Amino acid sequence: MRTKTEVKGKAAVQDLTPRRIVGELDKYIVGQGPAKRAVAVALRNRVRRQRLSGEIKDEVIPKNILMIGPTGVGKTEIARRLARLARAPLVKVEASKYTEVGYVGRDVDSMVRDLVESSVRMVRAERVEAVREQAERRAIERVLDAIQQKGGGRGGARLPSIGDVMAAVIQQRPPESEKAAETEEETAEEESDRAELRRRLLAGELDDQMVEIEVEESRFMTLPIFSSAGMEEMGMNLQDMLGGMFPKQRRRRNVTVGDARRILLDQEAERMIDLEQVTGEAIDRAEQSGIIFIDEMDKIAGRERTMGGPDVSREGVQRGLLPIVEGSTVMTKHGPVQTDHILFIAAGAFHATKPSDLIPELQGRFPLRVELRALGEEDFVRILTEPRNSLIRQYTALMKTEGVELEFTEEGVAEIAKIAAQVNEQTENIGARRLHTVLERLLEDVSFEASEIAPASVKITAEYVREQLAEVVKDSDLARYIL
Repeated sequence: MRTKTEVKGKAAVQDLTPRRIVGELDKYIVGQGPAKRAVAVALRNRVRRQRLSGEIKDEVIPKNILMIGPTGVGKTEIARRLARLARAPLVKVEASKYTEVGYVGRDVDSMVRDLVESSVRMVRAERVEAVREQAERRAIERVLDAIQQKGGGRGGARLPSIGDVMAAVIQQRPPESEKAAETEEETAEEESDRAELRRRLLAGELDDQMVEIEVEESRFMTLPIFSSAGMEEMGMNLQDMLGGMFPKQRRRRNVTVGDARRILLDQEAERMIDLEQVTGEAIDRAEQSGIIFIDEMDKIAGRERTMGGPDVSREGVQRGLLPIVEGSTVMTKHGPVQTDHILFIAAGAFHATKPSDLIPELQGRFPLRVELRALGEEDFVRILTEPRNSLIRQYTALMKTEGVELEFTEEGVAEIAKIAAQVNEQTENIGARRLHTVLERLLEDVSFEASEIAPASVKITAEYVREQLAEVVKDSDLARYIL
């Protein structure tokens, strides 16, 4: 049975045309039209493939993409936003982390295992969200039981005294009608007490009160998993391995009511979802809509054999990647995963090397190549103002929490962009990431003194920017270290 979240997510992906995908990416990423169009078509082709039937559906494979461009121009952000837009599991890896057998590094198969773990977390979060309301009601009832058991309510039970016991023995048994009336009265009082406790609990009045709850714990261990390229360690859940042979370990803990609600909510949600269904759907989603972003592809380009450096393993890494990208079956702790229809997006600056330096077999597995251009002063102005998550909006919101209002003038923004572009030219060009360093240095005094000067209003003009960054811009050697 599909949850509302699943149906809604899949319906949204079906409606995403390439033009709409590019429009959504434009909200967060400035420029780089060719790269956006390439990933938009790749995503839409997945939707088209799902509409096929028969043998041809299995024959249609994704056209992997190679992004070429300097650092800080949006390569990673495009892949990340695309995955979020498509509700697809994404894993980002650095090609330089992987080496051939016999050298220090990671097994290339681990990128697929990481993708499956990401998919499992995504599906599980969706299932938990679908049952959250019901799980929260159950968790609240369990917390109320624990509070009343402790005697925290008005109607908390107390042990009878010896006098009470003797009086009850001596006293004659009341008529049945009186007993029924007393029982109804006690029940009504208990319900009233519980309703009052529930009100106080939902209002947060009891969050700091200590309560004792029973929690379930699973035993985990790390086992070595051998693959064709070496050994990879994976955490295994003993409870899952041994099935119902051993019950879950339970122990009682003293926690605050606020923590108890969170812990018991997780427990109740876990009980309400079928983990086997979660795993099955997660593997299917990883296989059919997963995205693996391989960064630093240029670091493994080149087939020279030089001693004493990492170049020895460059071609070995490429040959290790080849079967994964071509399509193979990778064993994970959740089961076998086929990589035939996973979309691979590789990226690299390719300053010292060229895409043609990759081995021909790997080049053929990345048929689509897009070049991302370096960013200039005008791009920086747009990056600072246009995206929904622009740095100016972020810093303005941060300072507003302290009661300080930041106002950026057009001239001030232009001056920030000018300085960032200038520093990129004089030092290493790190693209839009330079804006982070410039803005952090620009607002250093305001950030440090915000809590003391609030409430206040700070206007960021071109003159203010030049004053704050004058020394840094003047001294190019200092700029290398600070900016």
